[in-house]
Amino acid sequence: MPDLAPQELLLLAILAAALVALLSQRVRADLVALLVMVGLGFFELLAPEETVAGFASPVVITIGALFVITAALERTGVVAWVAERLARASRGSERRMVFLFTVSGALLSLAMNNIAAAAILLPAAVGAARLGGVRESRLLLPLAFGTSLGGGATLFTSANLIVSGSLEAQGERSLTLLDFLPLGGGMAVAGLVFLLVAGPRLLPERDSLVGAALARPDLAATYRLVERLWEVRLLPDSPLVGQPLATSVIGTRLGVTVVALLREREARLPPDPAERLEAGDILLVLGREERVRQLELEGTVVGRGEEGQGLAGVRLPVRLTEVVVGPRANAVGQTLKELRFRQKFGMTALALWRGGRSFRTDVGDFVLQPGDALLMVGAAGPAGVLAKEPGLIVLHSGEAPPVELGRKGLVAAFLTLAVLLLSASGRVPIGEAMLSGAALLVLTGCLGMDEAYRAIEWRTLLIIAGLMPLGTALVATGLAVNLAGGLGGAVGAVGPIGFAAVLYLIAVGLTQAVGGQVAALIVGPIAVTTAQAVGLNPPTLAVVVAIGCSAAFLTPISHPVNLLVMASGGYTPRDYARVGIGVLAVCFLALLALLPLVTPL
Repeated sequence: MPDLAPQELLLLAILAAALVALLSQRVRADLVALLVMVGLGFFELLAPEETVAGFASPVVITIGALFVITAALERTGVVAWVAERLARASRGSERRMVFLFTVSGALLSLAMNNIAAAAILLPAAVGAARLGGVRESRLLLPLAFGTSLGGGATLFTSANLIVSGSLEAQGERSLTLLDFLPLGGGMAVAGLVFLLVAGPRLLPERDSLVGAALARPDLAATYRLVERLWEVRLLPDSPLVGQPLATSVIGTRLGVTVVALLREREARLPPDPAERLEAGDILLVLGREERVRQLELEGTVVGRGEEGQGLAGVRLPVRLTEVVVGPRANAVGQTLKELRFRQKFGMTALALWRGGRSFRTDVGDFVLQPGDALLMVGAAGPAGVLAKEPGLIVLHSGEAPPVELGRKGLVAAFLTLAVLLLSASGRVPIGEAMLSGAALLVLTGCLGMDEAYRAIEWRTLLIIAGLMPLGTALVATGLAVNLAGGLGGAVGAVGPIGFAAVLYLIAVGLTQAVGGQVAALIVGPIAVTTAQAVGLNPPTLAVVVAIGCSAAFLTPISHPVNLLVMASGGYTPRDYARVGIGVLAVCFLALLALLPLVTPL
C-alpha cells in the first residue's frame, strides 16, 4: 500500500475514533454519527452539501418507508393474524414448532424489518411454547437467527440497501431483489436446515426465568417471589391508620412496594397512592425481609398467607404479565418511576431480568435497556392496554384470542405485496415504490399520519444518514483506492472466490461488534472500489458483503433481535456463540459452493 496522504490519515483517525466509540457503547450511536458528520465537514474532507447528503439518500427514504409499511401491517392485524395461526398450527410438537416459527421469521424478514418480524412472532412463539410444554430456550434463538437468515436473502434490509447505495454512488447499477435471492436464499436454506437438524443438540434446555414464574398461578408461591412478598395487617392502634399510602413510611422511608390492598375482602390493584389506610387493612408488599420487618414497629403484623391462598384466604384477581422492552420502545433510557408506569398502567414491577440475572429490589430505579424483561403484576384489564404501548412486547402465558383479518388488513396486505413486486421488477426505483406504498397505506386509512411519524425509527435513520458520508469520504480522499490496492493483491493469492470469502468474513466479524448497518457503511465502499480496481464484478462482491452484514449469529449485541429474545429464552452470551458458529460455518460453506454457480464474479 502506498504512503497515505494527510487527508487519508485524518479520515482513518475519524473512522477509528468512531469504531472505538461504537464498540465501547459509552457514546450513543446516533451521537457518534452526528460527530462523524461534523468532523468530515470541519476538516474539509467533504464539501458541505456532501456532508449532509445522507439525509436525501434514497436508502434513507426507502428504510423510512419500510418502517411505515411494517407499522401498517401490524396495526391492521395482518402479521398478528399470521402469528396466531402459526401458534395454533405448531401445537403438540417441539420440532414442528421450531420449524414453523424459524421459517416464518425468515419469510417475514424478506418483506419487512427484522426487528418488527421478531417482535410480532415473539409473543405468539412464547404462548405456543407454554401451551405445548416446550421450553422457550428451544425456540426463540432459532426464531432470531431465522430473521437474520431471511434478511440476507432480500433487498429490503437496512445493510443491503446501504450496500446498494454504495454501488450507485460509485457509478454502478443498484441491486435488486433478484440479486440477493439466488445466493442469499441458498445460504438461508442451508442455515435453516442446520438449525432444524443440529439445533436441538446445541440449544440449551433451560427454563426461562420469567416463564417459570408465569407457569405458576399462585402469586405468593411464584418463582421465589415468596422470598420478597409479604402480608402486612394494620392493627387498630397503628400510627399508619389515617395516613395516605403515598406519604406513609412504607414507601418514603423503607422503600417497600405495595402491590395490593385488601379491605373488607375487596382487592384493590394497585391501590390509589392517595388512599388513606384503615385499621384491618391487609397490604401485599414487595421488599426485603429486613425492610418489611421494620413495619412491625408501626403497629402491624407481618407474615404470609396459607399455601395456595391469597390474602386472608381470598384469591386476588391478579395477572402476572411478562413485558419485554423492544429496541424502539420510548421507555428505553428511562426508569419506571420516571415513566410513572404504575399510575399509567395500573401494574407493578415485581422483577427485572437483564443479562441472565434477576433483580427484585428497587426495580423502578433501573434505567431500562432494550431486551430487558419485566415481570408485572396487576389486574387483567391493564395488560391489554399495555400491549398497545409502542415498543413494549407483552408475552402471552395462555391461549391467545382468535385474530380476524378485516377489510383494512386485506388492503394493507394487497398494497404491500404490490409494492414488493413493483420494487423487485426494477421498473420503478425502490425508493419511489416504497414511498408510494407508504403514502397509499395512509390514504386508505390503514395507518394515520401521526402513527406513520411514530412508526419511523428516527434514531436508525440518523445513524445511517450520519455515517453514510464516511463512504463518500473513503472514495473522495482516495483512501478506498489505496485500501483496495492492498486488498487487491490477495486476489491473485486466493482467487476471486477466495477473495469474496475474505470480504464476507470481514463483514461478519465487524457485524458481531458494531452491527450490520455500520459494517455495511464501512466495508461496502471498500468492496466496490476493490472490485473495480481488480476487474471483479462489483454487484456480486456487494451482495456478498451485504449478506455478511446480516450474519448476526455470534453475539447478543450483533443485532437487536438477539437482545430481544435473550431474557425470554433465558440465554447467555455463550449460547449465541455455541449455536451461531455452526450456522455461520454452514452459511460460509454454502457461499463457497454457490458463488460459482449462481452469480458471476
